[in-house]
Amino acid sequence: MSNHSRVTEFVLHGFSDIPELQLFHRIIFLVIYLVAIVENLLIITVIIYSPHLHTPMYIFLANLSFQDIGSISVTVPKSVANSLMNTQVISYSGCVSQVFFLVFFMLSHFFLLGIMAYDRYVAICDPLHYETVMDKKTCIQLASSSWIGGLLYSTLHTGNAFTVEFCSNVIYQFFCEIPQLLKISCSDSHLTEIWVLIFGSCLCFIYFAVVIFSYVRIIKAVLRIPSTKGKQKAFSTCLPHLLVISLFLVSGTFAYLKPISSSPSAFDLFISILYCMVPPVMNPLIYSMRNTELKMALWKLILSCAPSSSKKISLQ
Repeated sequence: MSNHSRVTEFVLHGFSDIPELQLFHRIIFLVIYLVAIVENLLIITVIIYSPHLHTPMYIFLANLSFQDIGSISVTVPKSVANSLMNTQVISYSGCVSQVFFLVFFMLSHFFLLGIMAYDRYVAICDPLHYETVMDKKTCIQLASSSWIGGLLYSTLHTGNAFTVEFCSNVIYQFFCEIPQLLKISCSDSHLTEIWVLIFGSCLCFIYFAVVIFSYVRIIKAVLRIPSTKGKQKAFSTCLPHLLVISLFLVSGTFAYLKPISSSPSAFDLFISILYCMVPPVMNPLIYSMRNTELKMALWKLILSCAPSSSKKISLQ
């Protein structure tokens, strides 16, 4: 801990010091955060209170919503609170916590999307054995493995990032993230960067292999379905997942696998907003727009909670 004795807090210079722009940032971030929380809580609530949705696909989707709530809650509330209190400071322990929990939720999310691709593969390519292969015990084990994998990787990644010595405590970002911490490191961080790049590349390669294999087989199986309605139903469960994977991977790859620049960059800020804030807002919309069962369950839940007079009007 001797290396860290000079740094007890970090200064987050993510946004402009102009009061008008700070107000804009405060409002936009708060609105996005509240929308993401409401959307994901709705999905979790609908799945919990709809017994017919207690299937692997929806259990994984509920876990995905938990991860979305976690990832956006790690960064945005602190940024909004700093803006309201007119400060840019985050404690050293607070910075460590942000890095740890952000990597934890993002990597858990990453692993779970791969598991969901496998789930769709079994459901469409081997429907007769789906209930046997993806039983309740297997479903819980797979969902738990995504959380455990994220926890292990986050522990290693965070510990590795904070073993370096920092020459400055100014971070040009609205939250603590590993690429920005490496910028202000006095230690020779090339080995750290290489380790992160190699490990991240291997992880992405394995992930892409699983997803591509699953969806090549899925597309072949769907094209063999004789009825047009059957094809549409199959694609309606796969397309949202592909969109979510694409959104997550593109933004995450730019954020963590691009070369680290020594100067502040508006592009870095944009990419961080894209991978931290956009997926938690967009994921529930993407899944709900293409999922008829989820929409019907949501309306049933709304009607069951509505006053009796409202129910009569809706039925009429």
